[in-house]
Amino acid sequence: MKILIVEDEPELRHVIKSFLERELYIVEIATDYESGLAKISSYSYDCILLDVMLPGGSGMQLLSKLRELDKSDSVIIVSAKDSVEDKVQGLELGADDYLAKPFHLSELLARVKTVIRRNNQHNRSDAALAFKNVRLYPEDRKLMVNGSEVLLNRKEYDLLYYFMIRPEKLVPKTSLAEAVWGDDADQADSLDFIYSQIKNLRKKLKDSKAEIDFQAVYGVGYKLV
Repeated sequence: MKILIVEDEPELRHVIKSFLERELYIVEIATDYESGLAKISSYSYDCILLDVMLPGGSGMQLLSKLRELDKSDSVIIVSAKDSVEDKVQGLELGADDYLAKPFHLSELLARVKTVIRRNNQHNRSDAALAFKNVRLYPEDRKLMVNGSEVLLNRKEYDLLYYFMIRPEKLVPKTSLAEAVWGDDADQADSLDFIYSQIKNLRKKLKDSKAEIDFQAVYGVGYKLV
């Protein structure tokens, strides 16, 4: 899962980024209004941590732009401004939550998990993603096939998660690379690394007798069938 931090304070930005990466999230950063706008315009995120006071503009303006783009990325406003008016404005603009500085990292993590889970329309009441005889548990990053756990590495899990929330939908290789490897993936010379990861994941699914598989669409991408 991919998170964008829009924050101009270098130390806080570094602390949050390091913490979330230890929790196995893909984390990208923007340091001002313009870089934040470029990010949200070009990419999608599972959650955006958005500061209100930014060089060149405000987090509220970015939130408005995000909704104008008709994007459903979860947004948590993270701000030193803890007034009722700011909270109301943020929520009316479409923010999912509002967290006042200073805060504990454990609370931030809990908020991130909550808004991602809430925004994932495919989640069932038992917090599992299910497709045929496969179940994926995002909270525990665990894959179960026919009731037995199948061990995945980090990238294999992230790949499968991305497909499980959009089963039977064609996923272009470029979108897949950006979602799982971050937007720096578009600078790679080729996307052959996606084929390698899909191949490894497909073998694990076959060995576990999973009823799902990846269908390749030549020159475009893959779909989970």
